[in-house]
Amino acid sequence: MKTTEEVKGQLANKFLTGLKNRDWELMRQALANDVTWTLPGTSLLSGPAVGADAVIKRAGQLRDFGVMVQLNHILYGLDSVALSLHNTASRGDLILDEQVAIVCDITDNKISRITTHLSDVEGINKFFIEGVI
Repeated sequence: MKTTEEVKGQLANKFLTGLKNRDWELMRQALANDVTWTLPGTSLLSGPAVGADAVIKRAGQLRDFGVMVQLNHILYGLDSVALSLHNTASRGDLILDEQVAIVCDITDNKISRITTHLSDVEGINKFFIEGVI
């Protein structure tokens, strides 16, 4: 069964609104229990997060680091939805200023896989480090 654009938009908005507002139950409604989220680089947040709890933990860590998320566009694929974002944060002299694409694969009307693409992987490697949060 194909997921409609309306459902894709709802899932994308639940994920993003949950992230922005720290509404983890709202985010959980959009996620499959066995969802995976991959993030490039070698930072504290890089690699795979497996399962809804791990995905929500990663989202919380992003917010704990002070990341502000601005939605540019929601883009619709056949079996996926992508979020085009501009993420910013600062800590001392360190500035995070990233263009981000988060691709959410959808299975059975839930987000089953999240893949993050970044404009500056070195930037996250320097920003998301141990001992800050």
